[in-house]
Amino acid sequence: MDISFAAKFLGALFAIMNPFINLPIFLALTADRTVAEQRAAALQVLVYTTVMCAVISLAGREIIGFFGISIDSFRVAGGVVLLGIALSMLNGHQITAHERGAHEKTAEDEADGDDNISFYPMTFPMIVGPGTIATLIIYAAQADTVSQYVSFGLVLLVILAALFVVLYFASAIGRLLSVKMRVIMTRLMGMILAAIAVEMIVIGVKVLLPGLA
Repeated sequence: MDISFAAKFLGALFAIMNPFINLPIFLALTADRTVAEQRAAALQVLVYTTVMCAVISLAGREIIGFFGISIDSFRVAGGVVLLGIALSMLNGHQITAHERGAHEKTAEDEADGDDNISFYPMTFPMIVGPGTIATLIIYAAQADTVSQYVSFGLVLLVILAALFVVLYFASAIGRLLSVKMRVIMTRLMGMILAAIAVEMIVIGVKVLLPGLA
């Protein structure tokens, strides 16, 4: 297991997919449901998130390659996206890249007979949004040894397990997690994500513009 690779990937993925940040959203979207229904929704979120993460991790590089985009160009773009999300977290602003627009909320509110929030908007774009997609593709492309592949898989499993546990016991955890604790966690995760995003941008720019190195 590559500890250095795992630590960086864990920091980036946990910051962007932080279950405790998504917990209030999940509780709000399932406020009118019983605990059993919330847990069923949590299981659905886990399945959808696992499938999306697996597809992105395995085929993400080929997808961006199909459009003629190099991994280093995507690394810079992904770093910019993550930096924007990190600054929003640090400033206490809404993370717009992982939120629905006003017109999307209106369209959903007016829709009849579809109250399943497990895939949209909970899995996408709340949990697996642009930041998550960029992080998965970049670190999957960066892995080039067996130990790094193992590290990638283990970290992803840990994050998915943490996400499921938090959402499955959402009603109980929600009562214990104060607003102040959520704010502190958001700021801390924002700082970590900002540092990782800057490193992504610097590495990508050095490859694209070798003269600067």
